[in-house]
Amino acid sequence: MKKIKLLFVAGLLAISYSCGDEFLANDGASGNSQPTQELTSAQLAEGALTNPGIPAAFLSGVYALQVQVRSGDTGGVNSPNHDDFGQKGYDIYGDFMSSDMALSASNFGWYRASFSELQVGENFTFGDNRQLWRYYYKMVGSANLVINNLGGNDFIPETDANKYSLGQAKALRAHSYFNLAQYFQKEYNASEPILPMPIGETSGNLAKSTAQEVYEQMEEDLNSAISLLSGFNRTAKNQVNQDVARMILAYVLAAKGGRDADVAALTQQVINGGSYTMLAAADVTNGFNDVNSNSWMWGVDITPELSLGLISWWGQVDAYSFSYAWAGDFKVIDQTLFDAIPANDARKAQFFDDPTNASGTGRHLQPLLKFYYSPAVAGTTSFGSGPNVGITGDYVYMRIEEAYLLNAEAQARAGNDGAARTSLKALLARRVPDNSYVDALSGQALLDEIYLQTRIELWGEGKSYFAMKRNKATITRGTNHLNFVGVAIPYNDERLTFEIPQDEIQNNPFITDQNL
Repeated sequence: MKKIKLLFVAGLLAISYSCGDEFLANDGASGNSQPTQELTSAQLAEGALTNPGIPAAFLSGVYALQVQVRSGDTGGVNSPNHDDFGQKGYDIYGDFMSSDMALSASNFGWYRASFSELQVGENFTFGDNRQLWRYYYKMVGSANLVINNLGGNDFIPETDANKYSLGQAKALRAHSYFNLAQYFQKEYNASEPILPMPIGETSGNLAKSTAQEVYEQMEEDLNSAISLLSGFNRTAKNQVNQDVARMILAYVLAAKGGRDADVAALTQQVINGGSYTMLAAADVTNGFNDVNSNSWMWGVDITPELSLGLISWWGQVDAYSFSYAWAGDFKVIDQTLFDAIPANDARKAQFFDDPTNASGTGRHLQPLLKFYYSPAVAGTTSFGSGPNVGITGDYVYMRIEEAYLLNAEAQARAGNDGAARTSLKALLARRVPDNSYVDALSGQALLDEIYLQTRIELWGEGKSYFAMKRNKATITRGTNHLNFVGVAIPYNDERLTFEIPQDEIQNNPFITDQNL
């Protein structure tokens, strides 16, 4: 598994972005992209015909962006923002915007104005808008390069290796558009223009495509990916396989709405495949730091060679590493959500429960036993004792538990309460001693319980924002937030949706401040 570092190195050599380029010139929304300096489009196309390893190596560079510091192009080359470290950085954004993650102390200011104070959705000049936009369009542009040079959107390669590379690239493109669509549209409205959508060898600026067009492209990409990835046996879990593509498609259809039967079928297929096993109760306090866990469907094996430290997901969340979560920017579970976890639920122990702060640390409700980078520090008081370079705690993107929860949600929405209860109870059987109370739930009460369990189970894993929008929830912040305590905020509030960044508006004549 550790050999993945070689792929990352190859990929980072293949994708080399110039910091002097115009906004989006290298990430595809404006269409003027030449995402590599080391390998041209023509060279990749020619090489793919004779050496199937070339597209695979270039694809590894797309994956590398997901963990790369400064992949959102913040600051200078040597001074990136400390929240700019790839996909897991935007998982934190979503968790904050759902309010399930609270900023209970802020000594350094990261996430304070944008997310605790909810200013990011009201001010397009905020850098977080630009950072998220650039990252996902960089992913889109890089995936497009692989797709175009393996024959394009409608081509089926002859070799299995190239089929697998094409399938992965299409799934990654769809995943990026899904995140963009969720973050930049309040709720699904088919006719609303929402995003520029480069999908081929386009040039020049692009107008916004409608939500219907974007979602149809995602669905097309993912169905194609599922077909192309048939027979693919990945060498590392950072790679997208058929089950991951099915889950991304299930999330897309669930966000769009009206496709409950399809969502249920996709998630049931993943469950029935038997490739993954949900965590047992004893394992929910295991740190969530090992990609080899059989519950992990998609994740990254972090190696010392990647030199992750302060500027990383662990640096922002883990109190045991020399990091912000140790030094005074505390990310904690919302107090009201924590109170909703029964005392006999194994997940209650994931969080440090010390409301009196008798120790003087102020760490009440930090996820001390859900997330830690090394078993050597678990349950100790060695806060900040870990390295600030060389962290090897792995990154989780998707777990099998998500399939059970999304299946339960889709079945309940379709009116299949019995099937919904079965999926929900399968998860709860591994969390609480007695889940018989679920048998009495139906209709909206059952949906509410599934939503609650989704928030509890997946806390801190970047799924709460999407669940909030699917369930059209109104959030009310608990007492441990720094701002808006007790204030009810609906899912489609302006403050909970990102703004197309100022730079894109200035550089793309098809997008103006009149049609945000």
